[in-house]
Amino acid sequence: MRLIFAAVLGAAAASLVGCATARDVEPAVPITGVEAEIRDPGGRLVARSTATQIEGGVQVRVEAAGLVAGSYAAHVHAVGRCDPPAFESAGPHWNPTDRQHGSQNPQGQHLGDLPNLLVGTDGAGSFTYIVPGASLTGGSRAMLDADGAALVIHTGADDYRTDSSGNSGARLACGEFG
Repeated sequence: MRLIFAAVLGAAAASLVGCATARDVEPAVPITGVEAEIRDPGGRLVARSTATQIEGGVQVRVEAAGLVAGSYAAHVHAVGRCDPPAFESAGPHWNPTDRQHGSQNPQGQHLGDLPNLLVGTDGAGSFTYIVPGASLTGGSRAMLDADGAALVIHTGADDYRTDSSGNSGARLACGEFG
């Protein structure tokens, strides 16, 4: 019995030699949540976001601290890269269903379209939104595909109807989900 256990243990240890990193292989346990630290071009943390797999979709939460009072568009972008200063590396909005932009657009909306982030005079604001029919990983509506995803906060509010970004202005801050 001890010989069998030792042989199994030895085989298991040998199989671990040269293992790939966690990012190189599919996780044994499905990813149920990811976080992003959203930073401005100077690297200052202005918000945090979480994306959580729930029944029926992905729940996205954004919590800002330290922004100027106002209304800001927030979108999930298709690429998990946030190279300052303009954050163009985050690519376009996450749009696996090939729709137009905005919840008020008859041909919309992107899966990456989120509500506006309303920030008070104390610099804080938050929202929680469910992206129906989406998944964090796996399937045609996966947010975290091979190149990841990012959360981008724009300089202006989203009008919820103008393709491709709701007239939301430049990219103010960005965070990579991971």
